[in-house]
Amino acid sequence: MANNDTFGTAHSLKFVELCNFVLERESSAYRFVDHRIAQITGEEEIAQIEQAINGVLKPVSQHMERALTLLSDRKSPDYRNSIKESISAVEAICGVIAGRRNATLGQALDKVEKKVKLHPALKEAFDKLYGYTSSGDGIRHALLQQTDLGFADAKFMLVACSAFVNYLTSKSSDAGLSLS
Repeated sequence: MANNDTFGTAHSLKFVELCNFVLERESSAYRFVDHRIAQITGEEEIAQIEQAINGVLKPVSQHMERALTLLSDRKSPDYRNSIKESISAVEAICGVIAGRRNATLGQALDKVEKKVKLHPALKEAFDKLYGYTSSGDGIRHALLQQTDLGFADAKFMLVACSAFVNYLTSKSSDAGLSLS
């Protein structure tokens, strides 16, 4: 009996691993977690992404929509470019707030920090994320090597950048700034 339990457990683990591989490849919103199917994309994540996509600034919306499209392409997801589009949306909104639409994120964040009273640690965090996209795996520049970017990387950037776009939109409104 113990051998059957071990055999069953080994097959069960392999089945779960295979199912999760296929679910991730197909950009499903579900995974097996502790032998249960669980939704990994929470309602709040969906709301943040949709709010950023449906925002008033067309360049920001376009970057966010493109990031989502690249991430959710079931036949050929493009995680690298999804990450690039996500951070480009942040760069776009920061450029608008800073009054310098062609500024890099690093340049714009200096002005945004003062206009919307952005905490220095939060500014630094997004400056570092921008640095990651500028050097890590050739995301924003020439691809220098095989990339190890996956669904988790692109999803994190999409959700984090969506939330930051929405945060900056709200902070701008609170500061009386017009984002148009």
